[in-house]
Amino acid sequence: MTPTTPAGRLMTVNVNVLGVGQRPAAWRSPDIAPDAIVDRAHWEEVARIAERGLIDALFLADRPAITDPRSRPVQYLDPTVLVPAMAAVTDGLGFVATSSTTLNDPVELARRLWALHTATSGRFAWNAVTTWDVEAVRNFGVEELPERSVRYARAEEFVTVVRSLWDTAGTDAVVDHEGSISVHAGLGMDRLVDGRPAIVQAGGSEPGWRLAGLVADGVYSVDQDPVAAAAHRDTIRGYAVEAGRPADAVRVFPGLAIVIGSTEREAWERFDHWEHLAPARYSLNALANALGTDLVDVDLDAPVPESVLRDAERRDAGWSAAYRRVLIERIRTEQPSVRRLLRDFGGYGQRFLAGTPEQIADSMESWFRSGAADGFNIMLDLFPSGLSDFVDHVVPELQRRGLFRREYGARSVLERFAGE
Repeated sequence: MTPTTPAGRLMTVNVNVLGVGQRPAAWRSPDIAPDAIVDRAHWEEVARIAERGLIDALFLADRPAITDPRSRPVQYLDPTVLVPAMAAVTDGLGFVATSSTTLNDPVELARRLWALHTATSGRFAWNAVTTWDVEAVRNFGVEELPERSVRYARAEEFVTVVRSLWDTAGTDAVVDHEGSISVHAGLGMDRLVDGRPAIVQAGGSEPGWRLAGLVADGVYSVDQDPVAAAAHRDTIRGYAVEAGRPADAVRVFPGLAIVIGSTEREAWERFDHWEHLAPARYSLNALANALGTDLVDVDLDAPVPESVLRDAERRDAGWSAAYRRVLIERIRTEQPSVRRLLRDFGGYGQRFLAGTPEQIADSMESWFRSGAADGFNIMLDLFPSGLSDFVDHVVPELQRRGLFRREYGARSVLERFAGE
């Protein structure tokens, strides 16, 4: 029997598949084909390795916009297209695919997601995002990004309508809804699989926490401090109670970007190797984009100027509000030089850790047992090699500590998030 924690639950471990890796120069690895991100075989291999490691789910982000490939290749295929290909070569692995509540039609999306729920026998979850990317919004013919309050109000209404449509599966019932969204339709699809898709929410601001408490089964967070993470988790659970749900109905999974080495020095050398192969000024430009400013003339050996931080706090577009808030809090607390910040910015908005399998497991265990996290969204430097290292070295360490499963139990992602 799989050992459990004192609370009776195991750690949830999802892997965020960022194309060929989180490192911007990952595509230059000699064991990665140039066309890997559009090659089905690459995604199938990633899925097989993840299943070998008994990973809960692969998390597939999406940026539905044209990007400049000269800086780095990113994920170009729609996650809802990738899921069936990966599900076909696995039996237990789950999948979380991202689709926007701002840019989609609820009836069409409800049917598309239900089809994936059916095709994967319940191994599917929807990451409902409000979309903060101006380029993505314009790619859908929308001239201006709606304000955050408008996006989140629509998200609450949108997810509620989608849930109502799923409830009509296998019946002739119709959802009548009039609001900012008008719907008079049923799902029009059979109920061939028990349950429904799990719902994941990725917002880290107050509106996002409220939305998560109302509708989410899992939350992808960007906290980098365990005390703040525990407080935000309690806030989300409080909103769940206000919505008439149990406090533990929502599980929180902070992002954790890692680089693994047999020693800590080896891990940092691996990190530095790939960072040095990245395009010139890549990290500085990414940091500037995160803060919504130009850092061309910044002193690399001085802290980020207070004027830059104040301007960043007033911005409402260009980057995730949660990422920006956590980044600013960290800069103000630690006062690092820009040069030091750039090295520690290796997670590009996520908590970053370079170390041995034991060190990584130590950190994950500490956050999990302290109530700062119910699990993690793991981001790896290179795919598939970084994922193989995690599966072969970190997963056994988590199992040895009784924190992670030794075999798949519940089949559906919804059941896993609820606790096997």
